Amino acid sequence: MELSSEEFVAAINENRAGSALDSLDIHLISATKEQLVASMPVGPNQRQPFGYLHGGISIALAESVASIGSLLHIDATRQMAFGQEINASHLRAKREGMLTCTATPLRIGRSAHVWDVRITDEEQRLICVCRCTIAVVERVPEHGAPLAEAQR
Repeated sequence: MELSSEEFVAAINENRAGSALDSLDIHLISATKEQLVASMPVGPNQRQPFGYLHGGISIALAESVASIGSLLHIDATRQMAFGQEINASHLRAKREGMLTCTATPLRIGRSAHVWDVRITDEEQRLICVCRCTIAVVERVPEHGAPLAEAQR
């Protein structure tokens, strides 16, 4: 049984504790095979020492959303998705506010997925654009499959 889009979003958001999603306050808003949308504030946990959004945090946001998107395209009972390569262009500095991250697949293959990821602010201005390649690998059985277990 496959999770609905709403159930998938809820499962991701409910299982954030102790993860990068939790530390960075990333929340999944919507998820389909064609597009994922997440939000993240720009606050103390996302800034570099000079008070601006840390570029690495933008990359963590982009890779997180692309990796979550890849989960919609694989068999989570036997496969996992990991960031393999990311290219980012930081276009605008940000000190505070809310970011929206939108990821759309460019190619979904058997062993790699390529995503276009765009991070915008409240005024729809581009903050960062990324291309993220996600590797699809076989799951190590003893590491469990939380989303697959939620689908049962």
